[in-house]
Amino acid sequence: MEEMRRTRRRRKAQSAEETAAVLRKSWYRLRLSVRDPARVPAWDAIVLTAASPEQAALYTWQLDRARRIGRIADSTVALAVPDPDGARIGSGAATLHAIYTLARHLVEEVKNDSENSVASMVKALEKKNILLIHAGGDSKRVPWANPMGKVFLPLPFLAGDNPDGPVPLLFDHILAISSCARQSFKNQGGILIMTGDVLPCFDASSLILPEDSSCIITVPITLDIASNHGVIVAKSDGNLTGEDYKLSPVENLLQKPTMSQLLQGDAILEDGRALLDTGVIAARGIAWEQLVRIACNSSQEMIRELIDTRKEMSLYEDLVAAWVPSKHEWLKTRPFGSELISSLGGQRMFSFCSYDLSFLHFGTSNEVLDHFSGANRGLVSRRHLSLIPETTACDIATSAVILSSKISPGVAIGEDSLVYDSSISGRVQIGSQSIVVGLKLIQNNLTKFILPDRNCIWQVPLINYEGDIIIYCGLNDNPKKLMKENGTFCGKPWRKIISDLNIKENDLWTSEEKCLWNAKIFPMVSLSEMLQIATWLIVGPASDESGEEIKNIWKNSTRLSLEELHKLIDYNKMCVSLINHQADLSAEIARACVKFGLIGRDLSQLCDEIVRKEGTGVQMCEEILGLFENGFDGGKNDSSNGGISQSRGFRVKTDLLRVCGDEKSACEMETQVWAAVATETASAVKYDFEDNTSPSKPPTDKITKSTVSLPVRVDFVGGWSDTPPYSLHHPGCVLNMAISLQSSLPISSTVRTTYNPNTVSISDDSSSKTVITNPASISAPFDPSDPFRLVKSALIATNVINHEILLQSGLEIETRVEGVPRGSGLGTSSILAAAVVRGILDILGEESGDERVVRKVLEVEQIMGTGGGWQDQVGAVYKGIKCSYSFPGESLGLRVDKLSVRPSLVKELEERLLVIFTGQVRLASQVLQKVVTRYLRRDSLLISSIKRLAELAKIGRDALMNNDIDELGSIMLEAWRLHQELDPFCSNTLVDKLFAFCEPYCCGYKLVGAGGGGFALILAKGKDSARELRSRLEESEEFDVNVYDWSICLE
Repeated sequence: MEEMRRTRRRRKAQSAEETAAVLRKSWYRLRLSVRDPARVPAWDAIVLTAASPEQAALYTWQLDRARRIGRIADSTVALAVPDPDGARIGSGAATLHAIYTLARHLVEEVKNDSENSVASMVKALEKKNILLIHAGGDSKRVPWANPMGKVFLPLPFLAGDNPDGPVPLLFDHILAISSCARQSFKNQGGILIMTGDVLPCFDASSLILPEDSSCIITVPITLDIASNHGVIVAKSDGNLTGEDYKLSPVENLLQKPTMSQLLQGDAILEDGRALLDTGVIAARGIAWEQLVRIACNSSQEMIRELIDTRKEMSLYEDLVAAWVPSKHEWLKTRPFGSELISSLGGQRMFSFCSYDLSFLHFGTSNEVLDHFSGANRGLVSRRHLSLIPETTACDIATSAVILSSKISPGVAIGEDSLVYDSSISGRVQIGSQSIVVGLKLIQNNLTKFILPDRNCIWQVPLINYEGDIIIYCGLNDNPKKLMKENGTFCGKPWRKIISDLNIKENDLWTSEEKCLWNAKIFPMVSLSEMLQIATWLIVGPASDESGEEIKNIWKNSTRLSLEELHKLIDYNKMCVSLINHQADLSAEIARACVKFGLIGRDLSQLCDEIVRKEGTGVQMCEEILGLFENGFDGGKNDSSNGGISQSRGFRVKTDLLRVCGDEKSACEMETQVWAAVATETASAVKYDFEDNTSPSKPPTDKITKSTVSLPVRVDFVGGWSDTPPYSLHHPGCVLNMAISLQSSLPISSTVRTTYNPNTVSISDDSSSKTVITNPASISAPFDPSDPFRLVKSALIATNVINHEILLQSGLEIETRVEGVPRGSGLGTSSILAAAVVRGILDILGEESGDERVVRKVLEVEQIMGTGGGWQDQVGAVYKGIKCSYSFPGESLGLRVDKLSVRPSLVKELEERLLVIFTGQVRLASQVLQKVVTRYLRRDSLLISSIKRLAELAKIGRDALMNNDIDELGSIMLEAWRLHQELDPFCSNTLVDKLFAFCEPYCCGYKLVGAGGGGFALILAKGKDSARELRSRLEESEEFDVNVYDWSICLE
C-alpha cells in the first residue's frame, strides 16, 4: 500500500521548473568535476561508439570541442570507437568492443606492456570509472541529425544561462546528468552505459548502485508507452526504498511486450503502470571486472564470428540477460549466450526505479520539436548566438528556435520551427514546425524558395564533390517504412508523389525494398537547381512546362539516396565549415558589441570562437581590437569610453590583446584593470559624502586616546553581491550577524596621541612594530608582505597624514586580533580596518558614525589592493542580525536593516548553529581576483549566481522573521552551491568530508566569507543534534577542528 501511495504521488509529469532544477544541479556538478576533479571525481574515460571510422573522426572532433569548452576534464580519456569494418554487430558486441579498445588504449598509453596481454588490459581498466554512450547507427527517424550524430543535436535547454557560450547539445546535457552518477561508484570501478538519443532527466546524485552488481535505471510509465520499449520486471520484496526511488532485484526482461505478455510476466505495477527500461545501465565492482575480462579475452573472436555470420549481439536483450537468471534458458539459444552466462551470470542485476525521472526521447524529428515546444518550452532559449534583423525587415515567429544562425532581411520563419547552424538570405520562407540545419543560402539572386509546414531540410558536404548537397523530407516521414505500407516522402504517400510528378518507380529504386531510405531522389546539381527541384518534389510542379523541364534536370542528374549519403559525407569539411561559420557569427556579434557599447556581452567567449577560424581568426580579432581602441580612450569618464566603465574597458582590451598574441601588452593592461577598480570604488564611496563632512580641527577638549573593540561577522547568504565592481552596477543584499567568540570581542585597536610630532608608531599583537618619521611619505601600492599595510592604508583613507594634528603631536596605533586564527573568513581584516578608522576619526575629532566608517573601510580595502566589499565591516560595526542593502549609482547607497527578532529565536539560533574553525587557512584576495575578472568579462553564469545570492538574502530575512530556521538551512545549502559555482576552489577535500560527516545532523552548512577554508557554519536540525554533533567532532581523530562558543552581539 505504501508503494502504491508513493507511485501515485509521482504520476504527474515532471514540471519544467523541476526539470530546470535537476539540469542546473547537474550542470553545476559537471562544471565542478571539470574544474577540480581531485575533489569532485570526473570519469576516468568517456567512450562513444560510432558506426564507421569517418563518424568516429567526427565524434573525436566533438569530444575535443567538449574538452575545450569545459565539458570534459583534462584528466579524462575521451575516445570514439567505430564498429569493426563498419559492420552492424549490435549494441552488446559494440559495448564489448568499446571496452576492449579502451583497455588497449590505456595499456599503450602507459607503455607498460608492448604485447597488450589480457592480464595487463584487465588491470588497466578494472578499477576505472567509465562512461559509455552508444551513439553509432544511422538515425533513420531523425535523418537531418545523421551528419552530426543524433547525440550531438542541439538542445538549448538553459542556454540562456550562458548567452555567449556555445549552443548546448544533447551530448552536453547527457554529460551533466551522468556527472552526478559518478559518485555512486564510490571506491569501486565500474561503467555507466547510456544511449545517445535519450536524456534521462533525474537527480543522478541519488543513484544507489549495489556493490559487485549491475543495475538498470527504470521509471514507471503508462502501458501504451511501455509496449513500444523495454520493460523490467522487478521483485516486490527485498527492496531498498526511499522517498524518490526503489531498488529491487530484476526478475525478468520484456522487449516491446504485448498486453498479454505484460500480464503473464507480472510486469504491471499496482498503479497500472510498468517499469520502463531507460537504456541507462551500470555495472560495478565484480560485475564490472567480469565484463572487462570477457571484453578483453573473448570479444574480438565473438565479433569476427558475428560479422561472418551476419548476426548481432544486443546489449538490452543478450548481454543484460546474463545477469537475469530467468533469461538464461532463452539466452543459451542466442549467439555466445552460454559464454555470456558463464562469464557474467554469477552476479545479479537490480532495478533502480527513479519515480521523479523524466524520460526525454529524441527518437524522431517530431519528438525533437515536441521537446522544444511542449511542457519544457520554458527551458528553451529561442534565440542563441544568432544574427536576426529587426522585425520590420523579416517575419520570424516568436516561438521559432534560431540557434547559431544568420538570418537576413526578407526571410520568414514559421511557428515552432528550428533553424540551426544556418545562413539564410534572399526570398526564403520556412513553414511552421519545420527543421533547417546547416543550410547556407547566401545568394541574394536566388529564386524564391518555400519550405512548407512540417518539413526538414539540411545541407552537407560530400567526399570528392566541390559543392554541398541539399536534402529534405517530411517531419513525420519514416524512412524505413515501405511504399507498400503507405510510406511517405515530405508527408505524401509515395504513390501520390510518383503520380503527381509523372515519374516511375525505377527512377527511384533498383531493389524490391522501396522506402525513403534507399530512394535515389537527391540530385547533385547547382544550388539554384537543387532548390527548384526541392520545390518540385515537395510541393509539386507549378505548371506542365516548368515541371517537365525540372523533371528532366532531375532525371538526368546523378542522384543519391539517404543510405548512400550517410556513407559519403565529408566529415572533415563539415567540421571546418562548422568552425568557420561559428567564427564568422561570433565576429559579427563582437563587432556589434564594440560598436554599440559592450554593455553585457562576454567578448572573451566570442573571441575564443573567432580565433579558431583557420588562417584569418587572429586577423579578425585584431580588427575588433582596432575598432575597440577607436571607441575607448581609457579615460575615467564613461561617456568618453562608449558608455562603459574604465575597469570594464581595460578588461576587454586585456583579453583582446591576449587573444591576438600580444602577451606583454596584455600584462601591462592587466595592472590598469585593478587600478581602475580601486579608483571607481573610491569615487563611488566618497561621492556626495565627503562634501557634506568637512574635516574638523581638533577641539579644545580634544581626545587623546580611542579604544575600539568590535565583534566578528558570520554571513548566512548574499556575500559577493556587496563586492565592487559588481556592487557599483547591481543592487546587493547580504544577511549576516555580529558575534562574539569565547565570550569576548576579538578585534580591537587603540589610537593615542604622543609627544613626538610628525611621527606614527604602529604595533600589533605579534609584537611587530614600526615607526614612521615622515607620515606624508606613506603611499600605495604596498608590499603584500608588509604587516602594517592595513594601518598605512587607513592613514591614507582618513587623510591623517596631511592633517595638522601631526604638527603638534604624533600617533601611536596598536591593533589586536585575539582568539581568531589567520584566514578565518570572519572578516577580520575589514573589521580591524573599521576599528582603526574609527579610532583615527575619533582622535581627529571628525564624524565617526557607522556609515562613514563602512565607506572608509571600502577605501582602505582598495588602497591595500585586496579589494573586498562592505559586508564585513557592516556585519561588525552594526550589531545584531542585519539584512543590508546597497544601491548602485554615482554614489554607492547603503541601507542596513537590523532585524527585530524575538529572544526565543536568538536562543534557538545560538543552540543550533555551530561555528567551527576547519583548520584550513584561506586568503580572500586570491578568490576575489578570479571572481572580479569573470564579472568584468560579463560572465553570465557568475552574474546570475550573484543575483541569486542577493535574492536568497531577502528570502532568508523573511525566514528569520517568520521564525523558520529550517528554511534558513536550505538557503545556506543553496548559497554554498552558488559559491562553488563562482569558484570551485572555495572548498577542498577536507571541507567536503567535514560537511559529509555533519550532514546527518544538520539542515544547512557553508563556509563563511569567500570560502577556501576558515570558519564553517553548521545549522543543526535541533539543539540535541547540535550537542551530539559537537561531541562527535571534538572526539573525532579524523578532523582537527575547533568548535567555538559564540553568541550574537546585540549591543
